[in-house]
Amino acid sequence: MARTDYFERKLDDKRRLTIPTELRDEFSDGVVVTRGFGMYLHLYSKEVWYGEVEPKLDADADIFDERQADINAQFRRGKTEQELDAKQGRVVIEQHLLDYAEIERDLVAVRVGKYWRVMAPDR
Repeated sequence: MARTDYFERKLDDKRRLTIPTELRDEFSDGVVVTRGFGMYLHLYSKEVWYGEVEPKLDADADIFDERQADINAQFRRGKTEQELDAKQGRVVIEQHLLDYAEIERDLVAVRVGKYWRVMAPDR
């Protein structure tokens, strides 16, 4: 069975992103959406976020390590968590995150390892 590594979607009028049916099990524990390193968003399952990302953000770095502080601020600023709606597998993308990534209605999502990069189609 082929693994899905890319999808395109249109957000509905309530800014909801429908996760493809074949990917819903991956997000069954919930979804975390954050700003990415560039003008795009990161979409994580809660399992990946709490199992791999949070431990790195909470690492025992020097309190004055500005690089670590910048990474923490980048990922935690505007971070949202939610569950897929049971009926159609949708999540709301908050307007401030859409503005950051310059996503209007159309978007593309690409798997990058254990998370997804979500961006406007022209990026």
